[in-house]
Amino acid sequence: MSELTLYYDGQCPLCVREMAHLRQADRDGRLTLVDIQQEGFAELYPHIDPQAARTILHANTADGSLLLGLDVTYRAWSLVGKGFWIAPLRWPVIRWFADKAYLWFARNRYKVSGWLTGQERCDSCGPTGCDIPKKD
Repeated sequence: MSELTLYYDGQCPLCVREMAHLRQADRDGRLTLVDIQQEGFAELYPHIDPQAARTILHANTADGSLLLGLDVTYRAWSLVGKGFWIAPLRWPVIRWFADKAYLWFARNRYKVSGWLTGQERCDSCGPTGCDIPKKD
C-alpha cells in the first residue's frame, strides 16, 4: 500500500508532466497516482468528490487523511526525497500567498498549460487523458 494516493487531472498537460516526474522519482513505490478523468472514477473512489477534485488537488494519506492543494504537492515531493523544492511554499506568510496563487492556477490550469506547453488539454489520448510514462 502506498503512503499517498494523489488524484490528478489527466487532461491537464502540466499536471500530467508533474505526475510523470513524480513517478520517475518514486523509486520506492510510495505514491499511487490516480487520474480523476478516468472512466468510473466516482465509483472507484466514492470518498472523493469528482467536482471538488477538479477544483483543487486532492490526496489521501495511508491513514485516510485528506490533503488538498499545495499540501498534496509538498507531501508527494517529500515522499520522493525532493520536498526541499516545495518547502518554502509551506512557510508561514509565504504559505498564504502560495495557496492563493495555487488556487488561481488550479482554476486556470488549461490556459496556463496552453501558454507553457502549447497544448491546453491532453485529449489526443481519449477520454482518460494522456498516459503518464511508466518507470523503467
